[in-house]
Amino acid sequence: MTTPSRVLITRRIPEPGLVRLRAAGVAIDYVDQDDPPSRAELLARAAGAAGVIAMMSERIDAEFLDAAGPSLRVVANFAVGFDNIDVPACSARGVRATNTPGVLTDATADIAWTLVLAAARHAIVGDRMVRSGQWKGWAPTQLLGLQLAGATLGVVGAGRIGTAVARRGVGFGMRVLYYARRDVPEIEQAAGARRVDLDALLSESDVVSLHLPLTPQTRHLIDAPQLARMKPTAILINTARGPVVNEAAVVEALRKRQIAAAGFDVYENEPKLTPGLAELDNAVLLPHLGSGTVATREKMSLMTAENILAVLAGREPPNPLN
Repeated sequence: MTTPSRVLITRRIPEPGLVRLRAAGVAIDYVDQDDPPSRAELLARAAGAAGVIAMMSERIDAEFLDAAGPSLRVVANFAVGFDNIDVPACSARGVRATNTPGVLTDATADIAWTLVLAAARHAIVGDRMVRSGQWKGWAPTQLLGLQLAGATLGVVGAGRIGTAVARRGVGFGMRVLYYARRDVPEIEQAAGARRVDLDALLSESDVVSLHLPLTPQTRHLIDAPQLARMKPTAILINTARGPVVNEAAVVEALRKRQIAAAGFDVYENEPKLTPGLAELDNAVLLPHLGSGTVATREKMSLMTAENILAVLAGREPPNPLN
């Protein structure tokens, strides 16, 4: 009797992926918890696995691949980003790497706009004021914010999510600029967006929203010099990857009111925050909710399962990275 392939799932995931794997007769080694396993536990459980469904918090590097051993055939990232995976190291060992692109576009664009609106209109400060009993009633100069209609939205990175954010900006009556390495007809058609260089985007935009993958070239793309180019009334939004921004530089810029506000859903050393960030009333901070809708996470769960099963069956995975 053939022993079923074992698939390690490094964190609790929605049911559709589990149902699909069980129906295919896969043996599941399931870390049934929301907190990530320790590195030692992760490496121990990886040994002998044929497939792994991994989260962004798990480093899939040479050490992990060595611990898994020659049985490992596929790593399915439960994310669209994959900077946690050493793709060349996987390729060198004949391990396929996959991700979950496309499915989280609208959910992440919605979270970007949640941050824009909360930061522009002091929603978190206002909520805290009401709950604490400090609100004394309406006043003409109370918590005045940025009017989005007629303002300029700068989108840094014009892929699927950046384009979806830009399209929503048009609905708020905003002019849209974008920064990308090449012309992107999709964002130009969807939002009437105009491509400019990064310096021009930063200096002209009232809201700057980041939608870039993390690469050596984009790490700390937004640092003190870039923040200095922004308007003192501008808002910075990051729903991309935490290290795209130098968080310490943003803390300093917010303290000095060099920029008006910032909204983060991702962090440079997630889940740890740069000292001082949590104390700032002009920072809106969310716990990495970008893809956090029921429909999106269920689809991501199913996509990772399908990527795993395709490779184990000797087929090309639907979403290959190598």
